[in-house]
Amino acid sequence: MNEIRCAPHVHTSESTSRIMFSVAAALLPAMIGSIYYFGPGVMQVVTVCVAFCLLSEVISKKLFGRTASLKDGSALVTGILLAFVLPPGIPLWIAALGSFLAIFLTKELFGGLGFNIFNPALTARTILLVSFPVQMTTSYLVPFSYRTDAITGATPLAALKEGLDTGIPAAWEMFMGGRAGCIGETSTILLLAGAAFLLLRRIITLHIPLSFILTVALLSLATGQDPVFQVMAGGLILGAFFMATDYVTSPLTGRGKIIFGAGCGIVTFLIRQKGGYPEGVAFSILFMNMFVPLIDRYTLPTKFGFSGKAKK
Repeated sequence: MNEIRCAPHVHTSESTSRIMFSVAAALLPAMIGSIYYFGPGVMQVVTVCVAFCLLSEVISKKLFGRTASLKDGSALVTGILLAFVLPPGIPLWIAALGSFLAIFLTKELFGGLGFNIFNPALTARTILLVSFPVQMTTSYLVPFSYRTDAITGATPLAALKEGLDTGIPAAWEMFMGGRAGCIGETSTILLLAGAAFLLLRRIITLHIPLSFILTVALLSLATGQDPVFQVMAGGLILGAFFMATDYVTSPLTGRGKIIFGAGCGIVTFLIRQKGGYPEGVAFSILFMNMFVPLIDRYTLPTKFGFSGKAKK
């Protein structure tokens, strides 16, 4: 008689640490590109964010009586991603404060890895944006090869929002990374290289990124906007592949991921066109994070042996 074993029946060599370090490796091309375009000073921001995320994780674990371990790599990835969504010229003390908020307030206060509702890096960035709007909106640098007299400059979306004649780069410049913007969002080609690595490793799927990007592109096309500009001018590529795909704060099913990505795209487009901020990627992902439990509830398949919802 054959033995019947209980689930789970599928095993994998992947672990949280392997996934996190794979994400960190995928972000390296964009990090190197940011050093080329904005100078070695960006590494100070990255170093401060990573160091304070690691430190905040240890302190938070001690405060909440949990085992302090940095082996899972989540604090490392949070630090890198937070640095990637900050302007290159941001004061280092603001970067340190944001790192503490990302780990203590958004992650550990909710119970640690796997229990946070919102993306930690984006939550910290949003808090910093509303708390220090001047520093967060005037610390963008023009890439070295494009500088004239001033070293600061408006992002392409901000220039478009404000109706400026200058500051709108060509598509090729945005594809390569020759524009003002946050540290890790400017080079489309380097971000796509990192995303391809994650796709090949099967760390992420195309459900969320593709639905997110296509929604923004199609809405732009339908309203007479340049879809290429809208896709590459802001943080859409970084957000779609590296933020919205976060395992903890995104849906579980393929259909749910598509709904989530499309929702992010709609909110991003509405904020860009009708909101007070030129960019809406961070707000859209955080907004859709709230609906993940609801999306999972209505897209998870029915349990085997049940014809409908189980009675409570």
